[in-house]
Amino acid sequence: MSACEPLSPLAASPGLPKSAEGDPVFAEPWHATAFALTVHLHGKGLFGWPEWAETLSAELKKPGRAADGSDYFDCWVEALSALIAKKGVADPSVLRDLQKSWQRAAEATPHGFPIRLENDPLRA
Repeated sequence: MSACEPLSPLAASPGLPKSAEGDPVFAEPWHATAFALTVHLHGKGLFGWPEWAETLSAELKKPGRAADGSDYFDCWVEALSALIAKKGVADPSVLRDLQKSWQRAAEATPHGFPIRLENDPLRA
């Protein structure tokens, strides 16, 4: 990000990991994917940044969240899932089933190989 570019409201999200230059960075590839999906859905008009910030903030403040912020992107995905369901884009039960399927696929995938949904042993 150059000094001429304005800081987006999303990049100013509290707790979002940043480089020394202030740009968002991600510890895991899926963090970047969740971030990009959020930006894309905002760009398509599904929600505004104030609604996003409110939803993410509520998720971050739920009891049982990690005090050190290590579950930040778990909260991010929960907030995004909540908005997708609230807007009627996907049924919450379908989202939960898909999350479980991805988890099983991750557990069934050998280390060093890409995680693919077809690796879920329970997927038909």
